[in-house]
Amino acid sequence: MTEEGIGSAEFAFELGWKLRGLETALAGGRWRRCGSGLSVRVRRDEGGEDGAAVWTAVGDDGERRESRSAESADEATALVHEAFGLKAWRPQPPPPPGWQRFTLVHCPAGEYPGFEDARYDAIKARPPMGCVVEQVCGYFGLRCERPGARLLDAVAQTCGEIRAGHGLLMTDLGIEKLWEWSADGLDGWGAEIVGQLLLMAAERGPKLGYSTDDLVRFLRAATGP
Repeated sequence: MTEEGIGSAEFAFELGWKLRGLETALAGGRWRRCGSGLSVRVRRDEGGEDGAAVWTAVGDDGERRESRSAESADEATALVHEAFGLKAWRPQPPPPPGWQRFTLVHCPAGEYPGFEDARYDAIKARPPMGCVVEQVCGYFGLRCERPGARLLDAVAQTCGEIRAGHGLLMTDLGIEKLWEWSADGLDGWGAEIVGQLLLMAAERGPKLGYSTDDLVRFLRAATGP
């Protein structure tokens, strides 16, 4: 292959990787990749057997490489994870009307308490209604399906219960790349990013001496009347 051809192929691969991120955002397929040592890249190929686009995921753990294709980026990625003996993530159907689905992680700034830390014993024994305990990238986490008119309503209510009952301020909604964005409504990925930014501010502001009231005043002043 000529240098020009190699350059074109590399450009197409990088474009496919970026399109995979867009498709994930639009489909609500967000999850944190961590800890496995596995790198996965996804590209979009035009013209499958029926003319539809096909997504191909390529996984590399430093020792071997596996490639799988499917009709969606999420499914191709899941197949690669399974090829390496890892737990695969696949999109779930949306929750019932009036319910919200989200992940909460205790990931305090400047600390790494670990999932087995004794401070989590009580909440592991009695997690909030609608939440299941799960290790997320080595941190303590909860996968929750809770009632709420909007995503942030459900998140705030759940975090408040955890703070009051266990003294923990949950700081993370499982978003890895906070600079990414999707204007997908009050209950979508974009709302999760906003929620995580607010939780991070709620935890980190007081460490610097800012109160919750200070943060509220900041938002009001910064956004104007």
